[in-house]
Amino acid sequence: MAGILSVVGTPIGNLEDASPRVRRTLGEADVILCEDTRVTARLLSAFGLRVPLVRCDENVIASRVAHALERVEAGERVAFVSDAGMPGVSDPGQRLVDAALDAGLPVEVVPGPSAVTCAVAASGLACERFFFEGFLPRRHSAQLARLGELARVPGAIVCYESPHRVAATLSSVAEAMPGRRVALVRELTKLHEEVVRDEAAALAAEVAARDEVRGECVIVIAPPTAAELDERRRGAPPVPQSLDEAIDEGLAAGEPKSALAKRLAKAFSVPRAQVYDLVVATAGNDVAGT
Repeated sequence: MAGILSVVGTPIGNLEDASPRVRRTLGEADVILCEDTRVTARLLSAFGLRVPLVRCDENVIASRVAHALERVEAGERVAFVSDAGMPGVSDPGQRLVDAALDAGLPVEVVPGPSAVTCAVAASGLACERFFFEGFLPRRHSAQLARLGELARVPGAIVCYESPHRVAATLSSVAEAMPGRRVALVRELTKLHEEVVRDEAAALAAEVAARDEVRGECVIVIAPPTAAELDERRRGAPPVPQSLDEAIDEGLAAGEPKSALAKRLAKAFSVPRAQVYDLVVATAGNDVAGT
């Protein structure tokens, strides 16, 4: 068979969600690139499969791309999976797919569950249009700044969060978007799947009162009303005309360099490392000029 890179979606909890095509593709692979070999080994064991595994997480993917493409070019079938869900969604897998396509190599996507779409469906909120944010910044100030930007999105907003930080993040949502309805979707497809909905402040208080929150969490924020959008647009600051201007504004506001780089990398679709270098250089120039 001709070589191919297969991007394979794996179950996010319930193993019965793996389609026959997912099992067949993994079983036919010459090698599986995965986020954590232990996690994928358990998945393969449940399917009764034995396939060589190679770690390919965010720390090493840059060094794995060239060899993976060589194997595809040599006629091998290379499968790529994350620990759960669709690779490339809030993980670095896009780099491998991008390189394969640039090299003119065949790439196929084998669909599987995704926490994003599952949470949107489970939330019951109006989600005709939604924006997937991934993980919000961890620092409170940077998180509030990003939520302030997202508040102007004319659709629902979907965020990932860890169980240890979800109460604090919900509190930030309540601060940035008071009155918005929010759904916390937890343990998707698992035995204790849960959907809790309320206005942001009430939901934040309910979650904070719990002794413990378990499982990976997805936060779905309802779209703004037309009145809220109009009010925010009237009070919105001018949109920066360039990345340089946005960096100047962030530094002037005292935003931490790392958080600023992460936020602007998303806003301008520029690699984070490149933005961070610009932030550091700009900050250095400002110091030298004083």
